[in-house]
Amino acid sequence: MNAIPNHILVVDDDDRIRELLRRYLSQLGYRVTTSPDGEKARQLLEQLMFDLVVLDVMMPKMDGFELLQHIRQRDKVTPVILLTARGESSDRIEGLKIGADDYIAKPFEPEELALRIAAVLRRVTIDEPVEEIEMSGLIFNIPREELKSGDKRIRLTDGELQLLKILAQHAGEPVSREALASGSSAVVDRSVDVQITRLRRKIEPDPKDPIHIQTIRGVGYRLMPDA
Repeated sequence: MNAIPNHILVVDDDDRIRELLRRYLSQLGYRVTTSPDGEKARQLLEQLMFDLVVLDVMMPKMDGFELLQHIRQRDKVTPVILLTARGESSDRIEGLKIGADDYIAKPFEPEELALRIAAVLRRVTIDEPVEEIEMSGLIFNIPREELKSGDKRIRLTDGELQLLKILAQHAGEPVSREALASGSSAVVDRSVDVQITRLRRKIEPDPKDPIHIQTIRGVGYRLMPDA
């Protein structure tokens, strides 16, 4: 069963950045709420629950440091990623001292931020490890590294198996091509796409229109099990 989407609050006074991140992160399966300043963000934090906050440092009314301090006074757990000005090491150091979990310098690529979000959420989320993933009637048992259709075992090459295992261990999250290649001894970066194509032929009801192994443009791939 798919987990409830993580709810992310994006706080930035730049309309373009807020809309860009809202659309990009929504496409990755996150629930996204935005705020143009710290005061409105503070109100939202009192009304709603968030799994992570993306917070710009330089904002009018209440800057990112003030809002971060407010968050940490009432909540020591919810992770915060700061958006800082490039080269401003003092901002990054101050933010980490106050309680930020990570930072990324502006200008940044949305896919890099998405990967940092996924990494931070993995660190703070403590779940029972999932042992089985179901995909259109197929069952992949992660500890046994076994893909079956009913009682019939489906043969996978070492490369296909290692890619599927990595994706299954991070089901619902985007995984970069680099992470897939580095996590598999049987796959090099340039062959990830080839192996994914072969995997889709064995898993997808329609390999040309995949529903389980989804391409995340500019990042890599995401495995979506049955609901």
